[in-house]
Amino acid sequence: MRAPVTTPPSEVRVALLGAGTVGAQVVRLMNERADDLAARAGAPLRLVGIAVTDVEREREPWIPRDLLTTDAEGLIADADVVVELIGGIDPPRALVHAAMAAGATVVTGNKALVAAHGPELHDAAAAADVDLYYEAAVAGAIPIVYALRESLAGDTVTEVLGIVNGTTNYVLDEMATNGSTFDDAVAQAQALGFAEADPSADVDGHDSAAKAALLASLAFHTRVPLENVPVEGIRGVTVEEMAAAQETGYALKLLAVARRTTSPDGISVRVGPTLIPADHPLATVRGAFNAVVVESEAAGRLMFYGQGAGGAPTASAVLSDLVAAAGHRVRGGQAPRESAYARLAPLPASSQRITARFDLEIDDRPGMLALVAAVLARHGISIEAVRQAAHTDPTAYGDELYDVFDDAYDGGSDRDRDPAASRESATLTITTHRTDEGTLAACLAELAGADGVRAVLPVRRVEGV
Repeated sequence: MRAPVTTPPSEVRVALLGAGTVGAQVVRLMNERADDLAARAGAPLRLVGIAVTDVEREREPWIPRDLLTTDAEGLIADADVVVELIGGIDPPRALVHAAMAAGATVVTGNKALVAAHGPELHDAAAAADVDLYYEAAVAGAIPIVYALRESLAGDTVTEVLGIVNGTTNYVLDEMATNGSTFDDAVAQAQALGFAEADPSADVDGHDSAAKAALLASLAFHTRVPLENVPVEGIRGVTVEEMAAAQETGYALKLLAVARRTTSPDGISVRVGPTLIPADHPLATVRGAFNAVVVESEAAGRLMFYGQGAGGAPTASAVLSDLVAAAGHRVRGGQAPRESAYARLAPLPASSQRITARFDLEIDDRPGMLALVAAVLARHGISIEAVRQAAHTDPTAYGDELYDVFDDAYDGGSDRDRDPAASRESATLTITTHRTDEGTLAACLAELAGADGVRAVLPVRRVEGV
């Protein structure tokens, strides 16, 4: 148990590991707001050094050259609080362990590290009786870690939906509003500094998956390994798909979804392109902004919105943790420890229950609608909505479309039609009620092999309905 502070320190020594986009802004804000930060923490925050790989590299003018060093290990030994902003797994993992072993509190913005090695870091912090903070690891300036870990500690969270990657939200927004292709939208994001030269971690969903694992762990008091988060990126999204979503009253976003389930008892976590109704709060999140919607039993729906990336916004979250960490050093106390008492099982992808929408390219001839409906019925998949986009005459089936599906589920047969009304092909869009992924996959496999079904187009999950 940490001993209470009897004589408050005259200062809190801070070591910064990394002076990139975020690290540089942390230094700037520490300089500009030194008096305010000292008043909030209870003692001045003194930056004792900045570990970098190249001390000769040109830096922002406010970074003191005499504080730069390549000796991260030596710097750690002289610090009360170590701020890790290097990114990636190695060497940050070893440096964080070294800092904790030396008795330093750790503040990190490294979502990859915390998502992949969170349990061991929490165990190491508890063993050394130091604190671990990582607000900046999820959604930039949005205080979602604090909200889940502390503000909602007395409530029961049932669901978390989040746009937690600004790059992908910008790309999808450009495709939806300006008709840009995926490649053009990514290039624009790179030109504006929203995307890296290699945008794979963002557009393939891996960045969002790391954040989803962290959010689920916090929300449901359970350790959620990153490998238990099924992930799909946005490379396959087309301009035509974005337009079709809008025409039917939806927006397509890359969502991190974490949900507490009761049948079976566990946690459903995933990341992928997801349709949400146009009137849902997340549908209006534009550009490179992030937003997280939390559903809880007592508080109801809460939404957190703001800048999810960038030097200054992320530095704001780092400084929030730094002030809290320094305050505990000065006044005593500690940050909340890891809460993993629930030990809920993350569900495998095949067992996760989803509402889905998918397109079928079909021969446009009598009997096709009944055939599709019968396959769905055999797999126990209930239909929430159906829409047909004809490639020629859009009135050939008219208002009888829903009747056909009703007949199929009731054991009836197709109504007679004029063979002359048959067209060459059509696209059938089906939205299901909630079903599990494994059942849906088996159904789609059968449909793909059915006579008259030309193609099964990408499945999109649906949330917020």
